[in-house]
Amino acid sequence: MTSAVSEMWQQRHEGKFTGVKQCELGWVSLTPKRSDKVIIVVNGRVETYWKYQELFYDLVKQGYHVYSFDHRGQGVSERLVADHELGYVEDFDDYVEDLHLFMQNIVKPQGYKQHFILGHSMGGAITSLALARYPTLFDRAVLSAPMHGIYVKPHLKPFAEALIGITELFRRQPHYAIGQKPYYAKPFDGNLLTHSQARYQWFRDLYDVRPELRIGGASNHWVWESIKAARRAIQQANTITIPVLLLQGSEDKIVDNACQQQFHQQLNQGSGHCDFQIIEGSRHEILFESDPLRNQAITALLAHFA
Repeated sequence: MTSAVSEMWQQRHEGKFTGVKQCELGWVSLTPKRSDKVIIVVNGRVETYWKYQELFYDLVKQGYHVYSFDHRGQGVSERLVADHELGYVEDFDDYVEDLHLFMQNIVKPQGYKQHFILGHSMGGAITSLALARYPTLFDRAVLSAPMHGIYVKPHLKPFAEALIGITELFRRQPHYAIGQKPYYAKPFDGNLLTHSQARYQWFRDLYDVRPELRIGGASNHWVWESIKAARRAIQQANTITIPVLLLQGSEDKIVDNACQQQFHQQLNQGSGHCDFQIIEGSRHEILFESDPLRNQAITALLAHFA
C-alpha cells in the first residue's frame, strides 16, 4: 500500500451503530474535504472496510466522500455465533435492513445532495435488494461481480441446491457447509480472486496483522439464505428505477455470471436501466485486480457516477 493511501487512511472516522436485532456494527467514513456527493461501499462476504483502503483513496481523490460498514458477523462488527470464523447470518434480509439503517441514521443526516452506492459480490446482492425495496434511497448504483447466483461447476448444478436444502432440514446448529473450513491463508497460486499478487498478498497480510477481522468458510445456513436472496434479487430487478452499472469479470468462478445476465435483462424490462460491462480477463475481485483490469472498472464506475 502506498504512503499516500496510508496517510489518507489515518484521517478516517470510525463509529458504531445498531443494526436490526440489536446487532452492533462498525462503520468508517473518509471526508477530508467538503463534498455534496457520497459513495457508500458495500463489501462482500469475509471482507472488511479495512481491505478497501486503496479504493477509498481513489474515490476520495475524485471529490467524493466515502462511507462503508462491516456486515453483521464479520470484520469489526459483532459476531453471531460462538465460532467467530464461521460465516453465518440468520436471515439475509438482515443485511438489507442494516444497510437501510446505516443510511437513515448515519449517512442521510449529513445532508449530501447525491447518494451513490457501490456493492461488491454479496454486497452487490444486498444492494440489489435494497434498490428494489427502497427506490429513493440512492441516485445511482454500481454492482461489482454481484452475487445474483453462486458459481457451481456444471456437473454439480443438478444436485448442489438440493443437498444444501436437505442438510439445512436435518442440521439445526450452525455448521460449515460441505467443503468449507475455518480461515486459512490460501496461497496466491491457484486463487480464484485476482491476478494481482501484490493486492492479494496485502489483504492476506492484513488478516495476519489483525486476526480479529478474519472470517473463514460459509455455514450451510448462510449458503441457503444466499441462494434464496440471489433469486429474489433477480425476480425484483424490474422494480429498480435508478441507473445501474453492472461490472462482470469474464473469469469469475465465485458467482454465477449467467445469473447476472438474467438480472440485467429483468431490470431493463422495468422502468430502470442497467448498463452491463464485461471486464475481459478479470477474476471475481474486479476492484482488486491487476492495474490494466482494475483501471477499466474504476474508469467505468466513475463515469457512471459523474
